[in-house]
Amino acid sequence: MAALILKTRLAAELAPINKALDDACEALPAPVLPIVRHILNAGGKRLRPFLTICTARLLGHDRDDIYGLAVTMEMLHAATLLHDDVLDNAVSRRGQPAAHTVFNAASVILAGDALLARANAIVAQFGNPALSQCFSEATSRTAAGEILEISCMRRVDLSEAEYLQIAHGKTACLLGESCRLGALRANASPGEVRAAYDFGLNLGLAFQIVDDALDFAPGEQTGKPTGGDAREGKLTPPLRLYRQSLGHAEREAFDRAFANGTIDEQMAGEIAKSIREKGFDHAARQIAGEYLQKARDAAGRLPDRPERKILLLMADYVGAREK
Repeated sequence: MAALILKTRLAAELAPINKALDDACEALPAPVLPIVRHILNAGGKRLRPFLTICTARLLGHDRDDIYGLAVTMEMLHAATLLHDDVLDNAVSRRGQPAAHTVFNAASVILAGDALLARANAIVAQFGNPALSQCFSEATSRTAAGEILEISCMRRVDLSEAEYLQIAHGKTACLLGESCRLGALRANASPGEVRAAYDFGLNLGLAFQIVDDALDFAPGEQTGKPTGGDAREGKLTPPLRLYRQSLGHAEREAFDRAFANGTIDEQMAGEIAKSIREKGFDHAARQIAGEYLQKARDAAGRLPDRPERKILLLMADYVGAREK
């Protein structure tokens, strides 16, 4: 029943969210539109605008202008995906060819820049400096998280604190700022704005950790190649636990392959199988559960209205994700 409630609410919001996205992107220059439509039409959960809308409704904002504001976070997210796929030389995104394989890389990077600029202009039109600052913080922290991740690639000595700093920047802060954006639009109190941000931030940290656990799930379950993080040189929680479980000789061999980027698909598959057999993916989910509890605690500091139940259901959804 709980899953059905969340699914129904998501479905109800999806159409106006997508319409607001279409309206926002219509003002982009003609050469940019095909690239932007390529990434936006590939689908996505629309989690970030949904959080903005739910938070605003929870805190008393009942006007439909929230949709135009909320989609700016999805535009920011889409822009980062365009840039990331070029940086990672990814061949696909959400089951579709990555934009830079259809268009050229330079055009895709510039289209991402144009999408960011358009989103920033939309936020500015609301005439509230706090909203613009929120969007700016989301943009700069996301970029910083991506830069930090790049600088830490293939490091076997990556600490837990450094991993969390990366997760905070590349995923969690954008969910936190999405909630903050909705709270600010609702003219919430400083305490409510903080609680909304804390909810989104901890939800985002859990989301990333669960995502990292799912990276080692069978490909037929997730629809993605298994063990991609091992091949790409990202020392995520399940991979760190796997490394720590190895004997001295095995660990040295893993470290060389990880640092040199020589982990192939077969080796990644063997690592993923071992991670599942030893329960390191489950252990990572337990870590995510701690952040989900922090998210629930933050939601408890918000008004007791129907939308708060939706936020709590979202925490349940993140914890139960299987793909």
